[in-house]
Amino acid sequence: MNGQQRSLRGRIRLLAAYAVLGLFVLLIVHLVWGAKDTKSDSIDKQATEKVATQANQVSTKQRKIKSELSKYLAKVTKDKTVSVSFYNLGATKGSTPAKSKNAAVYKAGSLATESNSRTKEISASTYKLFISAYLMHLKQQGNYSWTTANENGFYQMIVNSSNTYPESILTTYGDTTVDQFIKSQGWYSPVFQINEISATNSHSLMLLLKDMAQYKGAFSNKSDTTKILALMNKQIYRTGIPTGAKAAKKGTKVADKVGWLNDTNNDAGIVTLPNGQRYVLVIMTHGHGQSGFSGFPKIVKITKKVQEIVYE
Repeated sequence: MNGQQRSLRGRIRLLAAYAVLGLFVLLIVHLVWGAKDTKSDSIDKQATEKVATQANQVSTKQRKIKSELSKYLAKVTKDKTVSVSFYNLGATKGSTPAKSKNAAVYKAGSLATESNSRTKEISASTYKLFISAYLMHLKQQGNYSWTTANENGFYQMIVNSSNTYPESILTTYGDTTVDQFIKSQGWYSPVFQINEISATNSHSLMLLLKDMAQYKGAFSNKSDTTKILALMNKQIYRTGIPTGAKAAKKGTKVADKVGWLNDTNNDAGIVTLPNGQRYVLVIMTHGHGQSGFSGFPKIVKITKKVQEIVYE
């Protein structure tokens, strides 16, 4: 074998060795990356399973709360002399509940529950909430302002539940015009009819208060709505929802509007718990020989139980 042949064989062996080494390196790389992919897939799977578990826990808790609340409301409205609408608004931004692991359970609207809520009922003075909405609608159009007379009228209407100012508004603008606005908002209409007592339902009052609490629709002007809420917070008839909410949790605040007429006792309010959780509650009652404020203890009892079911 001459020198050239030996040199060629040497190169071939060297190339073969390089080829084997290259294959070995590729195998090692494949095994390493395969392990990384497997680990990554495992982490992704664990994360997905964790999210699914948390979502299932949230859904389970929501179903439990709504089931208990639905059963209770069905019981208290069984004879059709009571209507109840509940809507959870969620926790105020930055509050402890808003940052807690249960925040998703109380997401706005997730626990909303009603019973006998679409039944037409005598509104009594809760109709003044619709007057408030109509006036804020006019203000948005530039046709209403906070004159001294209007501020005084609003104060008497909300805080003292005086009828003088709202009746003057109905006289000025007409029942039909106000009802057309109410209908445009998706609320029960007509509320006002000549020679008939004003009427609505708990669902519509709930929708109105939800708009108010969230600064939407006619209540989109935050400054104006805050002014109205401040009046509702200090209205003088507080033996309904305010009493029940505070009985369930000391320090709870309520901005509400009551109504009473003959055997009708109603209350509609926005409730804020000390920890920042908020909800809308409307309770309309009649019958059973009620008169004056005799139905308000029933409102207290329902409010307390509703709050305890949802938030305790």
